Amino acid sequence: MITMNIFKLFFLLFTLLINTYAKNIEPLFTLKSKGFVNDFIFEGEKLFVANDEGSVEIFDLRSRKLITEIKLEPILTTKQEWQNVKILSVDVSNGKILIVTSTNTPYRDVWLHDGVKLKQIIKAEDKTAIKEARFVDDDKFIFGTLGYEMILYNISDNYSSYKKHVEQSSFEDLVVSEDKKTMVTSCESGQVTLSDVKSGKVLKLFKPLNLDKVYQIAYKNGTVITAGQDRKVAVFPKNSQPYVIKSDFLVYSVALSPSAKIGLYSSNSNSDLQLFNVKTGKKMETLVGQHALPTVTKFYDENRVFSAGYENKIYVWKID
Repeated sequence: MITMNIFKLFFLLFTLLINTYAKNIEPLFTLKSKGFVNDFIFEGEKLFVANDEGSVEIFDLRSRKLITEIKLEPILTTKQEWQNVKILSVDVSNGKILIVTSTNTPYRDVWLHDGVKLKQIIKAEDKTAIKEARFVDDDKFIFGTLGYEMILYNISDNYSSYKKHVEQSSFEDLVVSEDKKTMVTSCESGQVTLSDVKSGKVLKLFKPLNLDKVYQIAYKNGTVITAGQDRKVAVFPKNSQPYVIKSDFLVYSVALSPSAKIGLYSSNSNSDLQLFNVKTGKKMETLVGQHALPTVTKFYDENRVFSAGYENKIYVWKID
């Protein structure tokens, strides 16, 4: 009888611990953009937000307020109507801001804001279908084209150091490592590739664990995870065997904490974000409260997560 009571007590405590640990977490606060959010990036205590209303908004994370905005000129459509450009990607390096914008053609414009002036670096007339661009240093950036060419561009010389065609599939996503020496790219076929930034040389083809398009990748501290159209999260830990997490819905977005100990993926049609232990693959807390499907999700540090989707809000959660 005593043994049975001890067992019941143990079971009750275990259940309470599980329920406490695997809890839902509501947003700590939200930031409002002037348009739908396509991309965002951090630099120190500032958040740079790219929207589809033609501007990059800069928020102060301490005051949680918009402090300034970089506004790009509207473009004239083929119907002779003025239309705001979409800011497709934004990146920051020591106060310099790299911006990729849409045009009324399949090609893109690239701009550099040095903190004072906005300068156009690449024009649509150059006929380059750029999807996103990321800084390598203050004078170089790497970008991927829709046709899956990776191009390293030198700003001062207005010159491409190299142009590498990686694969026949269309390009999907690009992440540069913290030390800017390597990059991981993904494509429509599901293949994930590790390359050297300086030369463009392919260093590794990851074992294909996604059988379809990889929408997004996260790359931190040598660990890579993917967001797959096939409802799978492929996890490639730095020092252990890769594995797969199956989701109930298409996985549009993934993120890794700076240490790569915690992963995150968009998990269902309710736009919830599921945290998991990268080492074990076990689910942790769920971040709830976002209304639109997440398309950009990033850890600010080990305890704060930012996310945005097809709406004009950025959601912020604090995790234990």
